Amino acid sequence: MACVPKEAVNRMTRLIGDADKAECKVSKLRSITEKIDELALDVEAEIFKAMADPCRLKILMLLREGELCVCEIMIGLDRPQSSTSHHLSILKDAGLIRERKDGRWSRYRLSEGAVIDMLNLVKLMKDAKN
Repeated sequence: MACVPKEAVNRMTRLIGDADKAECKVSKLRSITEKIDELALDVEAEIFKAMADPCRLKILMLLREGELCVCEIMIGLDRPQSSTSHHLSILKDAGLIRERKDGRWSRYRLSEGAVIDMLNLVKLMKDAKN
């Protein structure tokens, strides 16, 4: 078994009452934690942050129906162009949407089907909560 910090084992022992089990649990937790890719966590956190705003979620739901230009999104949100563009920029930077230039127009769409899957999962979790 790998060397585990004594302080962590002592804290776990106080919680569960068995020093041997505590050492095993701490060792297992450290093994799992060491496998977590910190850089990937940062990217994943950015995706969740981008989705954490109701206006941006509304944009994703609009784009779920298909590609839209900024003017259509502005009308759907009833928001000014500057606010809409700001939210679109955050979603684009997070990789949730893609932009396509069409002459002087910018058209946006969901980046991949996984975004729809994420929205569906959120709905399932919301429905299960109720």
